[in-house]
Amino acid sequence: MQGFHLEPLRELADQLTRFSPSGKLAQQAANARKLLGEIRPDRVYPYQYLVWRVTGFRPDDRGRLVLPGRELAGDLELLARLLTDSLPALPAETVEEVLTLDELAKRLAVNVRTLRRWQALGLTGKREVVDGKSRLLFRWAEVERFVARNAARVERGARFERMEADEKAAILRGAKRLAGKGVPLLRASKILARRYGRAVETMRALLKQHDRENPLRALYPRRTGPLDERTKVEIFTQYRRGQAVETLAKKYHRTRNSMYRVIHEVMAQKLVDQPIDHIHHPSFEDPALEREILAAMPGADEYEARRASMKVPRDVPAELAPLYRVPLLSKEQEQHLFRKMNFLKFKAAKLRDTFCRVSEDGTRELEPGKVRTGTLDRINLLLNQSSEVKELLINANMRLVVNIAKRGLATGENLFERMSDGNMSLIRAVEKFDFGRGFKFSTYASWAIIKNFSRSVPDEMQRRERFVTGQDEVLMLSPDARTDEQSILSRQELVAESVNTLLGKLDPREREIIRMRAGINPAGGEQAARDRGMTLEEIGQRFGITKERVRQLHARSMRKLRHIASEQSLDLP
Repeated sequence: MQGFHLEPLRELADQLTRFSPSGKLAQQAANARKLLGEIRPDRVYPYQYLVWRVTGFRPDDRGRLVLPGRELAGDLELLARLLTDSLPALPAETVEEVLTLDELAKRLAVNVRTLRRWQALGLTGKREVVDGKSRLLFRWAEVERFVARNAARVERGARFERMEADEKAAILRGAKRLAGKGVPLLRASKILARRYGRAVETMRALLKQHDRENPLRALYPRRTGPLDERTKVEIFTQYRRGQAVETLAKKYHRTRNSMYRVIHEVMAQKLVDQPIDHIHHPSFEDPALEREILAAMPGADEYEARRASMKVPRDVPAELAPLYRVPLLSKEQEQHLFRKMNFLKFKAAKLRDTFCRVSEDGTRELEPGKVRTGTLDRINLLLNQSSEVKELLINANMRLVVNIAKRGLATGENLFERMSDGNMSLIRAVEKFDFGRGFKFSTYASWAIIKNFSRSVPDEMQRRERFVTGQDEVLMLSPDARTDEQSILSRQELVAESVNTLLGKLDPREREIIRMRAGINPAGGEQAARDRGMTLEEIGQRFGITKERVRQLHARSMRKLRHIASEQSLDLP
């Protein structure tokens, strides 16, 4: 026998067509067609199981033989056709009635789609050429045998075609009530099927047919259009507040999978907009050093033992007591922790680049199709681990801020206000410290904190002095800065020309957001509304987007402007 891809199937077809009783051939052909509908190309199937499904008997040989589904599908179809062709011919004097697919549908009072579904259940037909066209023909005797075996199914299908208008109206009224209560389509179909003694598929087909014919009054309208940015942020916010995904899916008439896609997309967009800056080191590029970098810091056990035995000095205020329960770090421990913190951020930034691209102006843009849940979870884990290391470095150096803040503290000054400024300097120093140069962190941090105090302390003292003495900066003497009117006008024209040159490089929406935010009034614009500069919320209402999205667009536009001004050396007075 020609045409088979698998030798065991060829041998099975040869045995069945030669030795099976004529009364069994039709049933075996139907079994083969039914099995064909269950075969998946990406799976394998035991040979003994296949034989049992077709013949009803399980062979003793070839117990370990499995057959691939891709070749098996074609061979099963060929097997069913050969078994059908092997049916004994009718006696010459007997003329058996043969019906086409449409004729049989009319005879049984069902539609063609129902007949095709019944073929997988054993309704046997044979394809032959009639009037030059290939047609699927059914022997009426075979049809009668199928009807006898499936009387209830055939009756149910015929009843659907004979469904009265009153019954359809009652079903649709019940479906409308269920849809109003938020019952999904499949569950509503099951409820109506039990109530009216119909098949679930019949109810579902009736409801879908009604929605197709009445789109304006659809019970379950199709909601597959894209969601806008504001709706996506709302969904993400509600999810973060504990709203269940199933509830969100019902509320927005979407599937659970679409809700998860929206949540992951917004999460990925936040990561794209979030700066993940790190101090690079050549060791980050060597995979063999990753385990060493991520290991516990040297002397971790001794450090924890010292932490447990730390005692707070008696003269320390209660507010500062927690600072003295954290031991200082050695230079070797600091180097290890700084390298680990920056390496974790380096890994997170590298993973983020897998689902975003960098545009020509240097800004990152999200590619939603490349977002993967596992990648997002991995990035968040790396950033959390980096924050833990950063917190340890900050806590271990907080006493340095106290010592520097106490120096030169004048009468009436608040130590804790000065410490607050010093803490901000310490946090920035931890983020900017280049551990690769080999210096001790306390040296760099002391310089950063003292430099910040040298700026902030005189300003604070001057402010206090004005408050105490009643002096006013407006009345203080200042050099005469007057100039002629023509000079002022010329400078304003030069500024306007430079600004308009820069804004002309932006997209229309970005340009308008910059104008609204800065209070720049375009020609013919709304002067009173723009002079003061609009808030992010007001701009968002104008464009129909969220305040957060306006902030992102504004930040991206400002980066573009700085890049263009630097690249083209525009004259900015």
